[in-house]
Amino acid sequence: MSILAKIFTLFRGTANEAGQAVVDKNAIRILDQELRDSTSELAKSKQELTKVMAQRQLAANRGSALLDKRREYEGYVQGALAKGDEGLAREVATKLSDVERDLQAEAENVQSLDSSIGSLKTAIRSTETQLTRLKQQIDTVKATEAVQRAQSAVSARHSGATSKIGTALDSLERIKQRQEEQGARFEAAHQLEQETGDGDLKSRLAQAGLVHDASNVDGILERFRKPQDAIVLDGPASADAQKLLAVESLFDKRK
Repeated sequence: MSILAKIFTLFRGTANEAGQAVVDKNAIRILDQELRDSTSELAKSKQELTKVMAQRQLAANRGSALLDKRREYEGYVQGALAKGDEGLAREVATKLSDVERDLQAEAENVQSLDSSIGSLKTAIRSTETQLTRLKQQIDTVKATEAVQRAQSAVSARHSGATSKIGTALDSLERIKQRQEEQGARFEAAHQLEQETGDGDLKSRLAQAGLVHDASNVDGILERFRKPQDAIVLDGPASADAQKLLAVESLFDKRK
């Protein structure tokens, strides 16, 4: 096989696959159209049936008329023979022969039309049954298709919600991590301030008992336990006492 032949075969295969994909995608629409076409053909068949039944009725009417004519001619033949008029009887018999021939033809025509009518009725009943079943199956297919579309939509929404929840959780984790990093920076800054400023020194002096707080409860009680003249104005305690006396001199109006 030549290259061109293979390429042509490839194109035909691709076209067939594309066509099949289009048919599969529009299967419901195709079924609906086929059902409409079949229903239209059934309506035409019923119209044809009515035409055939009308022809049968006309043939039956002609047959009835011919039957009446035959009976009439039979009476004429009998009358002519009864009078001994052989020539008239033969003439009427010739007419009777034509009538009987036409009557036989009409009888055969009616029988043929009856057979056609029976076949058409059977075909129409069968087609109606098939169309009813086809319509039921199409309705079932449509309902199934609608349910599957709903399930697909729910699944897609669920997948989207799951994805959004995952994204939200990722964002939450990043926020927590950023907050933890910010807190760590604040703590590091505080430690750095303590190490480089006076805060850490004052804290260590207080722990060593070298810094006295004048507002300390124990210091206040100790001050009142000692007589005022016994306060030694020397050392850390005397510094607190001096501060208190200086504050007292600023605000005591009695002096």
